[in-house]
Amino acid sequence: MAEISKLRTMTGAGMMDCKNALIEADNDFEKAVEIIRKKGQAVAAKRSDREASEGCVLAASNGGFAAVLALKCETDFVAKNADFVALTQSILDVAMASKPTTFAELSALTINGRMVSEVITDRSGITGEKMELDYYEFVQGGTTSAYIHPGNKLATLVAVAEEGVDAQVVRDVAMQAAAMNPVSLDRSSVPQKVIDTELEVGREKAREEGKPEAMLEKIAQGRLNKFYQESTLLEQAFIKDNKTTVEAYLKANNATAVAFKRVTLNQD
Repeated sequence: MAEISKLRTMTGAGMMDCKNALIEADNDFEKAVEIIRKKGQAVAAKRSDREASEGCVLAASNGGFAAVLALKCETDFVAKNADFVALTQSILDVAMASKPTTFAELSALTINGRMVSEVITDRSGITGEKMELDYYEFVQGGTTSAYIHPGNKLATLVAVAEEGVDAQVVRDVAMQAAAMNPVSLDRSSVPQKVIDTELEVGREKAREEGKPEAMLEKIAQGRLNKFYQESTLLEQAFIKDNKTTVEAYLKANNATAVAFKRVTLNQD
């Protein structure tokens, strides 16, 4: 019984899976561990073409660094399982400790001597579902904040340039990013493809409304400005006081936003 408990603690596998692995391995503990891990690899390979559309999104901040990641699985039942959430948290913990700058670096970090990618495969064998680390983003600045929306399906990060900014101020902006889904920090960081699309839509709408051809560009530019006000984080009306903008709110609190990230399941 002690060996079963030890194996369960090491691998996270269920009691019966551990018992059966020890029987198959003739009570050779290391061999039993390998049997469980190979089962994970087999499940992962078998279900590689399945769609992992559910999962858990978590985020954390510590001083000038904040990170967010999404671990995906196939069903909401597994996504809400305490062990799956704990696994996501453990990956986030090593990310916060090591501050990887790429997805590959994160996957190569270790948890209890196993690479993150291997730990995920092991868990796949336990649940019988495809699992994959789907997103990893981070921000850096003088002060950062992370917000996790209830349900663990959406999380945001915000960084401001200045150190020592009131934590609630930065968190307010992180909540703004979650609620209002801005496309970029400011108008200068909106992708050119998005700008071109908005201008073309503006021209077409003006044509449909019968506006003179000579007026189309001016009308399209006006609509683009409205798009900036609605869709860039700093120009958006602040959700706690729509008489001011996010940028003005930050300025009033001696803060300058330098980056934000928003991660949700099934995002493009």
